[in-house]
Amino acid sequence: MFATKDWLKASWYAGRDMLRPVTGGSSASDIHIHQQETPVMVPIRSLGPSYRERITQHLLQLEPADRYLRFGYAANDEQIRRYAEQLNFERDEIFGIYNRRLELIAMAHLAFSENPEHKPCAEFGVSVLKQARGRGFGARLFERAVMHARNEGVNMVFIHALSENTAMLKIARNAGATVRRDGSESEAYLQIPPASLDTRMTEMVEQQFAEVDYQLKKQAKQFWDFLASVQEVRSGVQHARHQSAE
Repeated sequence: MFATKDWLKASWYAGRDMLRPVTGGSSASDIHIHQQETPVMVPIRSLGPSYRERITQHLLQLEPADRYLRFGYAANDEQIRRYAEQLNFERDEIFGIYNRRLELIAMAHLAFSENPEHKPCAEFGVSVLKQARGRGFGARLFERAVMHARNEGVNMVFIHALSENTAMLKIARNAGATVRRDGSESEAYLQIPPASLDTRMTEMVEQQFAEVDYQLKKQAKQFWDFLASVQEVRSGVQHARHQSAE
């Protein structure tokens, strides 16, 4: 379970981040500082059916090579839309990470087995947009998914991936999973212990933290959008005055 000081540190960075205007680009120094100040707790939010379109847009932003690694084949736009439409939010769990612009930059799909004989099993899949890599989001999503799986009575998590998907297999190995390679494909499986009071309380805290973070980002975005609209109107008025004075 996270220490109180870690939770407070994460909350401070998340809250302070809201005060920065939403801009399209960042300098190299800004990126370096941002990486150093990545919160100890990454806000990971559980996504429901109302976020299906955001999930679709996230997956559509994946580059061809990333689509190939995520799905195991060169998924086109129509196949991605079909995948998103068939997501079962009642059975499975979808987790997401947002940036300050409320863009879904990373997401994970924890799919629970439909077969009653394999009910204690679940499969994990993850995708991270190119601009959000190098921050450990994939590993954090895996940790979050495993914790939820434990709390749901799962005792084994599987990862089916192409053997060339070294990033995904590294996440699995670092978590202690056993990886078996069969030609171009690999399968990792991680046996996990039963739920405990710590895992249940930690999931509650992380879910609440992610919800607070999301609402702060939402309010901040509305605020900056409002300022942008005011600035646009002001610029239009000034331009009109200038023209009338000519």
